[in-house]
Amino acid sequence: MTSLPHGRLNDSYGRSVNYIRLSVTDRCNLRCLYCFNKENAYYIPHPKILSYEEMTRVVRICERLGVNKVRLTGGEPLVRKNFLHFVEMLKESSPSVALRLTTNATLLADKLDALKDLGLMRLNISLDTLDRDKFQSITGRDFLPRVLTAVDRAVSKGFRVKINAVALKGVNDGELFDFINLARNFPIDVRYIEFMPMGGCSRWSFENFWSANDILASAKSMADLVPASTESAESRGPAKMYEIKGGLGRFGLITPLSHHFCRTCNRLRLTSDGKLRTCLFSDKEYRLRSLLRSPRINDDMIAKVIAKANTRKPLGFEILDKRGRSPVAQKQMSSIGG
Repeated sequence: MTSLPHGRLNDSYGRSVNYIRLSVTDRCNLRCLYCFNKENAYYIPHPKILSYEEMTRVVRICERLGVNKVRLTGGEPLVRKNFLHFVEMLKESSPSVALRLTTNATLLADKLDALKDLGLMRLNISLDTLDRDKFQSITGRDFLPRVLTAVDRAVSKGFRVKINAVALKGVNDGELFDFINLARNFPIDVRYIEFMPMGGCSRWSFENFWSANDILASAKSMADLVPASTESAESRGPAKMYEIKGGLGRFGLITPLSHHFCRTCNRLRLTSDGKLRTCLFSDKEYRLRSLLRSPRINDDMIAKVIAKANTRKPLGFEILDKRGRSPVAQKQMSSIGG
């Protein structure tokens, strides 16, 4: 019987981690302008990608360290072969861990019944525009009808759906009313995320940065917004949510730049090639793959590495401030995990 520590993922700032964002793959079937740059594109070789068994082992170790929520991300997680089998593996291995999925929804519609059967009922869907031509311009693919079909089916089947839209000034700032109406007419959370200066090929600039304060001011002119009541600790996240008077859904803002939430960060990230990142804005990584593949390293040892790494978890806004809003985290987002 091993002697793994329990509930010890606390850092030097008093923050406690109970949430892991696990990147299943760095591959994606979209080519979003703020994430992908074909001139600098790099894919992790398959032998370096963690197997599903290795990922399941990490989740099991983290569960014993107090983690009770895992978000499966990419790239686009649904492009990886046998993804549904992986979800089943996680449910069997770590039944107390709540599973979530972040997806672009282009491959989602025909997998909803299987996900529902597995009990994965919470979806974050990345969708930056409701205009078909603009969708193709942003993503490089004409897949908007697929996404909207998936959203409609997910809602009808009882999934908790959140739409995440990256706020891009000069690109999708003219669609705010349409997104608010989406939340007004359907039981969906629509959340605008401030564009972050991420990755070595980031296209972030002050010209295309649309601040949360400006978004909220515009949104309030379009709908009667009331701050949402306090959510449970289990469902609380970084978004500031608003009820829409007379609406079925909610509107929200995620503000990593203008109103950072680093002091309450409760998450770690594991890249698809087995690198633990304690902060999105920091390039500091802790390599778990070699430990997972060594016959001499047991779960206790890996748990101690994860716990030690977490004690060094930085305050991301300090990293951002030192860079003067120039790009941080030199990897592109598809390699880090959304």
